[in-house]
Amino acid sequence: MESVKRANQRLRNYPLLMAKCSVAAAAYATCVTTDLNVAHRSCDKEFHTFKECMRKAAIDMKSKL
Repeated sequence: MESVKRANQRLRNYPLLMAKCSVAAAAYATCVTTDLNVAHRSCDKEFHTFKECMRKAAIDMKSKL
């Protein structure tokens, strides 16, 4: 049951992580929503920037994604 508690805590941290990466998240969302027919890997740069921000924020909070 301890693993379930840790997983629930990580899920509770997601809103905080998203708030810390709001600029990168907005840039990625803008890229994805600009065209209805999103091509594969068309927003790779924005996605990787957002992913790296989330990873660093999780490390700062001493958490995992």
